[in-house]
Amino acid sequence: MTTPDDQVRAAVDAAYRDEWGQVVATLIGVTGDWDLAEDAAQDAFAAALATWPRDGVPRRPGAWLTTAARHRVTDRMRRDAVGAAKLREMAVLARDPDEPPIEEIPDERLRLIFTCCHPALPFPHRVALTLRTLAGLTTAEIARAFLTAEPTMAKRLVRAKRKIQEAGIPYRVPPAELLPERLGSVLAVLYLIFNQGYDEARGEAEVRRALAAEAIRLTRVLVRLMPDEPEPRGLLALMLLHEARRATRTEAGVLVTLEHQDRSRWDRTLIAEGVATLDAALAMRRGGPYQLQAAIAACHATAADVETTDWLQIVSLYTDLARIAPSPVVDLNRAVAVAMVDGIPAGLALVDELAEAGGLEGYYLLPATRADLLRRDGRDAEARTAYEEALDLAPTEAERRYLSNRLYEL
Repeated sequence: MTTPDDQVRAAVDAAYRDEWGQVVATLIGVTGDWDLAEDAAQDAFAAALATWPRDGVPRRPGAWLTTAARHRVTDRMRRDAVGAAKLREMAVLARDPDEPPIEEIPDERLRLIFTCCHPALPFPHRVALTLRTLAGLTTAEIARAFLTAEPTMAKRLVRAKRKIQEAGIPYRVPPAELLPERLGSVLAVLYLIFNQGYDEARGEAEVRRALAAEAIRLTRVLVRLMPDEPEPRGLLALMLLHEARRATRTEAGVLVTLEHQDRSRWDRTLIAEGVATLDAALAMRRGGPYQLQAAIAACHATAADVETTDWLQIVSLYTDLARIAPSPVVDLNRAVAVAMVDGIPAGLALVDELAEAGGLEGYYLLPATRADLLRRDGRDAEARTAYEEALDLAPTEAERRYLSNRLYEL
């Protein structure tokens, strides 16, 4: 039975998920002090746990929390004697918690996203800062998710904040001429967070699922804040279509490839949302790599089985993707699709070209793909050699078990 205290706790937890980034963004925008903003936000949520059971959950929790956090910042500034000028800035934001929100609040959160993902910051620092500041994950939680020691992650966060201060990285949405490059940086961070959470074979399943859910939530925020940009919608669609297949990707600790996944267990609600989100992005007629990847994922997600999948369309999409975002991994995936359309020898020829080029050296999916095509072509001895090479390179136990099973079958 749910008690009033349980209901309050649930309300605080929901507010933490929904409002943390906005509260912190507002305070950073006023004070310019990232640590002070985070500390004040933490104090505000602690105050909510103490007072909401007595006073009730406010009608607008986010406004209540922002006001409480602002009061704590003001108190700290008075104690630290930082001067009246900054306090006057704080007073500008003073308002009744029940008043309608002012328009600047969403903009503050958008500024925070772009600042966390600034290209001047090393990529791992961008990821850590986004999860800490926007999502409110603790340093320990981020370290666990990325299989990193907590002190290492703490140093990474300190260096990121110091770099923002010392390099004078502006707390703003970039001007129009820089937006495409900077938006790409933001999307890359969000997609990496999602992929880290999607790969349950690399750590605790619960931690992974939470990380993927956070990436999807942050991408939804970005879509709301940038409704006229198609690529955030493309990325959201891609995440949703992948997430729809999560439950079928492993079985008893063994990787399950797409062709053998139980499609009846795919989440049709997520697939429908992913396709609708992709359609909305494509309707803007400004294509991009995330839209193309989402379109490929939609071809798989909406097909009844491997045989009825529109492989010709997938080849075309990979060709377009290789043109605007060239990558040997894209070329490898295209080779598989070519094998489905033009026959295994045609796909194998492309895979062999990639092996000779050397761009995928040490990447286990190159020999694994070659092994699978060789097996399908009846060249078992060569397939065994390729599977053994892939087995030596496979990074997770689930993938090693899959490859071992293939070798056993041969």
